Amino acid sequence: MTLVRCWAVGIVVLVLTEYVQMTLIHDPLVGPDGVGSFGAALTLVHLPNLVCVVLATWAAARVHPEPWRETPVRHLAAACAAPAAAQVLLLALRPDVLDPAGAALWMSTGVLLAGCAVGLLLDRLVWTS
Repeated sequence: MTLVRCWAVGIVVLVLTEYVQMTLIHDPLVGPDGVGSFGAALTLVHLPNLVCVVLATWAAARVHPEPWRETPVRHLAAACAAPAAAQVLLLALRPDVLDPAGAALWMSTGVLLAGCAVGLLLDRLVWTS
């Protein structure tokens, strides 16, 4: 039951932050045509997504209680399952992203891995202090 609570918190934070990101950054600045350069994609799409993944991972990790949080695999599953599930859902709903030569797949995967790592690091730093 503790894992489900962590996943629920992670999903709620991810949905809320992605909604804010889409309404404040993506829709007004990127628009339906997309971005024209790698720098614009990084600034307007991937970095805001990184913030969303970090916050979702951190929130899910924060509600994971003792003594289970000291088991690394269990804590990793509790904290990173919601962003990973969102990535799988994105890939299932948008098969055009699955092109291995395309940068979108690699960038979104890198954002997922970096966001989960930073979220877990923030949790560890706050938990020990």
